[in-house]
Amino acid sequence: MLVTLSRHRYLRRVDWYIVSLLATIGVATLLPARGTSAVALGVATKVAIGLLFFVYGARLSPQAAFSGLRHWRLHLSILSFTFVLFPVLGLVLTTLPPYLLGAELATGLLFLCVLPSTVQSAVAFTSLARGNVAATVCSSSFSSLLGVFLTPLLAAVLIQGELGGGVRFSADQMLSIVVQLLVPFGLGQAVRPWIAGWITRHRRITMVCDRGSILLVVYSAFGQGVDAGIWGRLSPVRLGVLLALCALLLALVLMLSSWAAGRLEAGHEDRVTIVFCSSTKSLASGLPIASVLFAGKDVGLAVLPLMLYHTLQLMVCAVIARRWSEQAAAGDRAAASSPASETPAVTA
Repeated sequence: MLVTLSRHRYLRRVDWYIVSLLATIGVATLLPARGTSAVALGVATKVAIGLLFFVYGARLSPQAAFSGLRHWRLHLSILSFTFVLFPVLGLVLTTLPPYLLGAELATGLLFLCVLPSTVQSAVAFTSLARGNVAATVCSSSFSSLLGVFLTPLLAAVLIQGELGGGVRFSADQMLSIVVQLLVPFGLGQAVRPWIAGWITRHRRITMVCDRGSILLVVYSAFGQGVDAGIWGRLSPVRLGVLLALCALLLALVLMLSSWAAGRLEAGHEDRVTIVFCSSTKSLASGLPIASVLFAGKDVGLAVLPLMLYHTLQLMVCAVIARRWSEQAAAGDRAAASSPASETPAVTA
């Protein structure tokens, strides 16, 4: 009985989405799409990306993104980490000797650093850790909204040709970003008053759309990478270095964001929001944007740092959120049992 319960609790902690991502990479490695199938997959991927950003636009409330701006110090701190500190750290990491990472992985690492923060994971971790959920929704939504515009621009400015990825904005790339990302997002925002209620009531359908689209992009990206021979160019040592750098990046931002929360004299709830919103990066936004920015190049290598970082952030932040939740619960119990918390007797 105890063994069965233990296994059940373990299975509940398994992130099956991560398992699905890893399985998709395995299928793409063994059975990449080729020929006519590859052409059909490319069309399906573009349609899926458009649908994904349409859903983002329909689901994202501008009022929610701007309603919490009165907490400007909190949100400015988070945005500074997301779109200033992260890119600076990414630039520092790209100065490492080329033999450690190689040009493609260095490009992918810098691309990771210009992405917006995640929404779903940050909200889930904040809720578990008894943080300021409303502020997290506001900040992560605003970050996603800015990321649609800022991420391609930052990538174009920071990722130079000598890194190997060569993100240079041509007229065709600008048109692809507008057609595949901005137009669907704008249409979603335009029709939001009519379909927002339906989307809210059918979260499972939108979740399938989100995750299904991402899995399709992963399969397409790594399938192209297999045909280009990325696994033959990625040694175990280089993969280990990449994993270590992703872990270092996550640990550094977690510590700095916690320090910043202390400097702002943030309470427990706001501290949780600052740490989780500042340190997480959005896989859901990153993969579609990468497929547009790195079209015709080694998309598989370009998104590998993001996938490793995303996996690490889920595991590490889950542990931190559970620990903070237990600390908050212990604090509540201590406050409840304190004599000072008892209501004084009313005297005549």
